[in-house]
Amino acid sequence: MKILVFGATGSQQFNVIGEATKKGAEVIAATSSEKSFEKLEQAGATPILANLSDADKMLEITKGIDAIAFMIPVSLPNPLDGLQYSKNVIDAAKANGVKKIVWNTSAWIESQKIGSLIDDVRIDVKDYLKNSGVDYVIIEPTIYMENMMGAFCAPFITNEKKLAYPTPEAMPIGWIASRDVSAFVVEAIYNPELKSDTFKISGLDNLKGNDLAEQFSKGVEEEIVYYPQQPKELGDILKPFVGEAGATSVASYYESFQNATEYPSKFNPDMSEVLEKLPVKMTSLSEWAKNNKAYFIK
Repeated sequence: MKILVFGATGSQQFNVIGEATKKGAEVIAATSSEKSFEKLEQAGATPILANLSDADKMLEITKGIDAIAFMIPVSLPNPLDGLQYSKNVIDAAKANGVKKIVWNTSAWIESQKIGSLIDDVRIDVKDYLKNSGVDYVIIEPTIYMENMMGAFCAPFITNEKKLAYPTPEAMPIGWIASRDVSAFVVEAIYNPELKSDTFKISGLDNLKGNDLAEQFSKGVEEEIVYYPQQPKELGDILKPFVGEAGATSVASYYESFQNATEYPSKFNPDMSEVLEKLPVKMTSLSEWAKNNKAYFIK
């Protein structure tokens, strides 16, 4: 099995390399920077220089590939570019007879367009993939535990013992570990019965802000309190990393939660049904925090 992975330099897809090589796969990891080659090689992948905007390059690198683990970059300066990038990959996959695309959407897809570019583009990509003729599985994760390792959260934990996150305390979330999502992606690739399937996945616990802080505290063995960060503060912190447009898009996404009269669901109570088709050992929040204690507690 030869698997081409997009987004492998980031936390959301990096673990696809390890999960796939466990099953004996040959992993090719596409990256837009040669600086990532060493990291990808050490993880067990063969890096290849490629940019999603280059349709000809997508045709070239998908030759001989059995399956694609796909992801659109989250913080694109222009979120609308995500649709064209996706078309480039899907069209190349179809032309070269790739057997399956498994798309990690980074978030649950809305049922209809809501005026958020990031969310609305996912709907367009989903429609294009479903109509492409290529076998596919769509993996829709909730909010990643790894988000807490970001510059808008981790320093607050380290320096102030506050778990800063831009969602209201009362909003419950089924936080999920990146490694678990990667495991779902790989299981979907290897399950021949899945050819046009979509799975909304979450962690097994639906945690409000104070519950999140409690489980995190349990894992790191320190008292950490929840701090409902304002989206503007989040955006200001992110600007140096992803640019003003990217930061504004992310902040806008979280602003919608702050203004909601009813919080959107970020938890799948029927994960047992998902796990029957995609058997993955799930990671609890406290376990994840314990495993990453050294990152937060200096």
